[in-house]
Amino acid sequence: MGLAACAPDAAERPVASTVTDTLRVLAYNIHHGEGMDSVIDLDRIAALIRDVNPDVVTLQEVDSVVTRTNGVDQATELGRLTGMTPVYGRFMPYQGGAYGMALLSRWPIRSTENHRLPDGDEPRTALEMVVTSPNTGRDVRVVGIHFYRTEEERAAQADSLDARLERAADAGIPTILAGDFNSEPGTRVIEERAARWTIVDKGEDHLTFSSFDPVREIDFVMVRPAGAFRVLEQRLLDEPVISDHRPVVVEFEVVHSDPGGDA
Repeated sequence: MGLAACAPDAAERPVASTVTDTLRVLAYNIHHGEGMDSVIDLDRIAALIRDVNPDVVTLQEVDSVVTRTNGVDQATELGRLTGMTPVYGRFMPYQGGAYGMALLSRWPIRSTENHRLPDGDEPRTALEMVVTSPNTGRDVRVVGIHFYRTEEERAAQADSLDARLERAADAGIPTILAGDFNSEPGTRVIEERAARWTIVDKGEDHLTFSSFDPVREIDFVMVRPAGAFRVLEQRLLDEPVISDHRPVVVEFEVVHSDPGGDA
């Protein structure tokens, strides 16, 4: 008769543990570098980024070698000025170059993808990067968005992106969605995101547009899974000249579950 298998003693079983990272995020619609004084100035945008000292940045309305912004590759230039690694996501051709969005990262970038979203009045994408913590070696997904133009178009874009992220092979890794949603609380886009994401609460000072006369909350930072993120700091910056949006800053403690114990 064979011997029955014996369960290992509790002391021999892998013990679940967690490791944490601190990650500071900046989300900013930079209005193709043109301020409310009609001056195109990437240096002052870069100075603001350096002052915030973020680990990752999601930038909206970014030109690449476009005539209106003097043929500058804005993502590359902002990367150079901030010492961060740039990633560009093209929406569409524009004035001899391209119009789109960008990501900047101080953490090493493991992968990038520019997700095509359902077209509206203008083509739209969602720009994704997976970054690796230099401290723990754990991954975090960061997705920059700029939904546009009607509520119906924005809802289709948001739904399409959610479906893509949910199908991803690594869908369970901590994920941050940040940018210009062009939608306010109470609208379909935000209410449906609230059922799928945790939206960072800005508190009393929550209006992000316009920068010089804030009347609407349309820029957000969202995360999932909820248990992977704890907000350490959240603030909006009062900067009325550099762009027509206010920058959103959130610092997180990111909790990575390790069911098998520390590696």
